[in-house]
Amino acid sequence: MIRNKRRPMVRFITFCAILLLCSCKNESKKIDNSTSSKTEYKTDMVKMYPSDVIPFFNEWKLILGDGSNVGHANQFEHNDFFYTANDSTGNWVVFKSPNGGNTHGTSNNTRTELAQVKKWYPKTANDKLSATLKVMNVSATGDARVAATHAVVVGQIHSADAHENEPLKIFYKKFPGHTKGSVFWHYEINTKGDDNSKRWDFSTAVWGNDFSVVGTDVNNYPKEPEDGIELGEVFSYEIEVVDGIMNLTFSSKGHETKTFSKNLIVSEYTTPADIPEQTKQLFVPLGQDGVERNNAYAGEGCFFKLGCYNQTNGKSPDENKNWCSGAETHGGNVSMQYADGNYAEVWFKSASIKVNENAVSNEGYFTKNDKIN
Repeated sequence: MIRNKRRPMVRFITFCAILLLCSCKNESKKIDNSTSSKTEYKTDMVKMYPSDVIPFFNEWKLILGDGSNVGHANQFEHNDFFYTANDSTGNWVVFKSPNGGNTHGTSNNTRTELAQVKKWYPKTANDKLSATLKVMNVSATGDARVAATHAVVVGQIHSADAHENEPLKIFYKKFPGHTKGSVFWHYEINTKGDDNSKRWDFSTAVWGNDFSVVGTDVNNYPKEPEDGIELGEVFSYEIEVVDGIMNLTFSSKGHETKTFSKNLIVSEYTTPADIPEQTKQLFVPLGQDGVERNNAYAGEGCFFKLGCYNQTNGKSPDENKNWCSGAETHGGNVSMQYADGNYAEVWFKSASIKVNENAVSNEGYFTKNDKIN
């Protein structure tokens, strides 16, 4: 009988022990979940630099929108000009530049732009730059008759030698009130002789219009391009130079892929009769009616650029109807320009560069241009 009375008590004690053990396990789970949550929060707060998004900054020096050269942009950002952003597709590197402020070299225009630390020679080149990007803003003001107004350059090939001209500039341009803008590319002649003031560009449309399509009055804009690219619409370019030939490929979802080729070591503009009609309309009236060296850019070191080279500025159109925009600059006040849309902004999703073994240091270009503004 005594044993029978004890069995319910043993069962009760056993039940209580099990209940206590389960309670401890549940409490342990709560603590673990809390710790996990804190760890995830700390991970979300880790600093993201542009070099974490596109890790190729050892190949470049970064010029900022205030004209300064910050060198290799590893683990670097600047709140006004160069930082990261994200959207539903992931992380982006933001390049931003106002209409007015200090500039780099002899340019009239501000830029937040990467410049390659090595230069290569077109005749022996095997070099390539690829990028995927979207333009988020171009200047809200400027004279619509000026071809460069409301435009930004997002990629270049630049000469480091002689006249330091540009065999390639890739533009995006959109007029106010338009939904779609244009993508086009330029070839600038490498002017024969010592007088580079007679140089000119030839513009080729990719999607939309070329450089020559302008307004008829200060605020009177041409027709919107039907096949253009919108702000925020992603597109890609690939620039490859092999054995003197520059090959370009442009692609964007919903648009026809376009390809172009240009010889960089044999000129097609060596006599006045070779000057294109487009150039006669845009540049010749300004006295820019030069011809090109027979061997174009052969023998000159060239290098890639990538970023946001704002083509809109505050200079009077009376100085040059192609390049001087007469846009609002607020005396160079960056925050005021950003507040009312007087800036260019470009986001890069990805980019890559291939540099051939014959490339050499481009330090001479930076030494020459870093102190000029």
